[in-house]
Amino acid sequence: MAKAKTKAKTTKTKKTNKVHCHLCTALCCRYYAMSIDTPEDVDDYDNIRWYLSHQNSHVFVEDGDWYLNVFNPCKYLTEDHRCGNYEMRPAICREYKTHSCELTGDDYGYELHFTSDKQMEEYMKIKFGAKVFERYDKKKKKK
Repeated sequence: MAKAKTKAKTTKTKKTNKVHCHLCTALCCRYYAMSIDTPEDVDDYDNIRWYLSHQNSHVFVEDGDWYLNVFNPCKYLTEDHRCGNYEMRPAICREYKTHSCELTGDDYGYELHFTSDKQMEEYMKIKFGAKVFERYDKKKKKK
């Protein structure tokens, strides 16, 4: 089973050591990122293109690892940006460190960041050549 990844990086430069949760709108509770297999061939990249065809989904590469980022808020997030399940929250939430969160941490500086299927199409054309999608035309002609 894939593990969820919090985007906190241990290599970030800290802006502050203070906890600023009272200033935050719970940015860390509005998405989750799942590791995905590193694509190896055109079919793998096409599968990622499918992920990106869905609303609220991005794919990014960080330290050579690929992730699917899904923007979907936690169902326990309250209107005042607090956890409505605080006492029973999962371990990933308990272990999250605020010193490297989106509010207080530095930018991530992803190696690659795809926000749409069209961006992946362009990347595939660069990586595999301009004719990468001609294989779909050949399949249509055979029918």
